[in-house]
Amino acid sequence: MDRNIRKVFIIFNFLLYLPLILLLAMGITGRDYSRNQRRNGYLIGASYMTMNNEFYKILNEEISSRAELEQDQMILRDPALDADRQIEQIDAMIQMGIDVLVVTPVDWKSLSDILRKAKEQGIFIVVVDSNLEDESLADCTITSDNYNAGRMVGEYFLKENETAELVVMTHDAAKSGQDRVQGFLDAVEQREGIHIVEKINCDGQLEIAMPRMQRIIEEGAVFDSVFCLNDLAGVGVVAALDDGGMLDRVNVYGIDASPDAKALIKEGMMSASAAQFPSRIGRKAADVIYQLLEGGTVDKSVLVPVELVTGENVEQYRIDRWQ
Repeated sequence: MDRNIRKVFIIFNFLLYLPLILLLAMGITGRDYSRNQRRNGYLIGASYMTMNNEFYKILNEEISSRAELEQDQMILRDPALDADRQIEQIDAMIQMGIDVLVVTPVDWKSLSDILRKAKEQGIFIVVVDSNLEDESLADCTITSDNYNAGRMVGEYFLKENETAELVVMTHDAAKSGQDRVQGFLDAVEQREGIHIVEKINCDGQLEIAMPRMQRIIEEGAVFDSVFCLNDLAGVGVVAALDDGGMLDRVNVYGIDASPDAKALIKEGMMSASAAQFPSRIGRKAADVIYQLLEGGTVDKSVLVPVELVTGENVEQYRIDRWQ
């Protein structure tokens, strides 16, 4: 066979079998990277339980800044504490071809089916701030040490209170909220003089916590302390107590050490809060995202430590911003 004809024959056969070679390669790796090649970059989807919380805005800024640096794209959706809406939004992002989903579940038990669908599409799942019911669905879960945050505040509470008539503000649908409340109760319930007057679900929202606290004040409930699963609820409780003329005789405890809470602690209007670090969580999430996209291995679970903020040490923190 003539040498030129042989070259043409070889090239023809290579081109003929090239699609099959590519398909086999994708089958071996278990992931279709052609979506990224078509789009010229990765697409990262994010769904936090609500954007009505500065914590998630700061966390997301760390991830979006990294995505911009890497010349990738990011989609942010706000379910506004609606579990069904979150499922719909995640489904839509799957259809858009996201490569990674960053998620904080509105309801920690509600996302299993839609996240399985995402996994079947080869999408990496990074959970932040609160756990899933089925933790095997997450490639990595990054949270504050929520149980220890509650326990830390509870131990400080015991130092300030020999006895207490206590109201507990909860967020029942969020695993992070459950863990914080459980940590606090495990610390304080060991003392006989601590009595739980009422537990009130407020979804961790100021605009829900405030009227619900106003309600029990109007009903004549007798209490001298309030533990709040987060500082948004704590700020709402402080406002209700202030309106009701009770703030000077009720101690309020929270978790977050948000700027508003630190200002209240400095003024003596809140007793303590456990500091979370949304920037650290966001930076860690960004690192994990790109480790996964580049084929690396990551820890299945990451706990970010918390710190106790009280009137004695609040000046060590920036009052006007998150730590």
